[in-house]
Amino acid sequence: MRRATLLLAGLAVLLALPLSAQTVDEIVARYIKTIGGMDKIDAVKTLRRTGRFTGGGGFQATVVFESKRPDKVRQDFILQGMDGVTAYDGHAGWKIEPWEGKKDAESLGEEEFKSIVEDSDFDGPLVNWKTKGNKVEYDGMEPVEGTDAYKLKVTVPNGDVFDYYLDTDYYVPIKIHTTRFVRGEQREYETSLGDYKEVNGWYLPFASETGMKGSSQTSKINWEKIEANVEIPDSRFTRPPEPGAVPAAQPGPAAEVR
Repeated sequence: MRRATLLLAGLAVLLALPLSAQTVDEIVARYIKTIGGMDKIDAVKTLRRTGRFTGGGGFQATVVFESKRPDKVRQDFILQGMDGVTAYDGHAGWKIEPWEGKKDAESLGEEEFKSIVEDSDFDGPLVNWKTKGNKVEYDGMEPVEGTDAYKLKVTVPNGDVFDYYLDTDYYVPIKIHTTRFVRGEQREYETSLGDYKEVNGWYLPFASETGMKGSSQTSKINWEKIEANVEIPDSRFTRPPEPGAVPAAQPGPAAEVR
């Protein structure tokens, strides 16, 4: 009898695995279909978002967020005439913080670098998640502000975890819980998403609110305009040279052979 019980328990586990995987594939497929489908997503090569940032205490700033396939990203934070920049060129991240009295580019800290690498994922971690090496698990349903939502646990290759909560009617993310590990320390953030609108056939959130888990202090971004397939040169993402640095020699015309 015990042997039969163990066999049945093992069979239940084996049956549950493909069911769970199928559930993940179904939910992600519905999500991709709802936001426009892979053809529409792949057709977008660049995005430029322009909007307003509202931080704790109500102070506001202009934000310009530029993305370019496959993994370039830049954020300009414009406050009182000062333009702070955080950027990633696909290999290295850098920043300029004029309000700290710094006018030259410097490297990002560990958490800043992790954050911008996450932002550089042009389509987000659910699109083509298997190709990216991400692990996605269906984690049941949980209420978000009184409404049931599908919960997908996304683990990226560096070990960070994103819990995506997707609306059960439209299958779009309405909340993301981020668990990031920095020097062995766990840090958690929560982001609420909304106001989805079409951009070149791709539905994107125009509003977000982010804060550390358990904190009443949050920051909001409302995108006033999102433009697709605008011309963005690669130089926008490249770290400026150090002051006094000698520019790299450019190849000249080939010498005439006599």
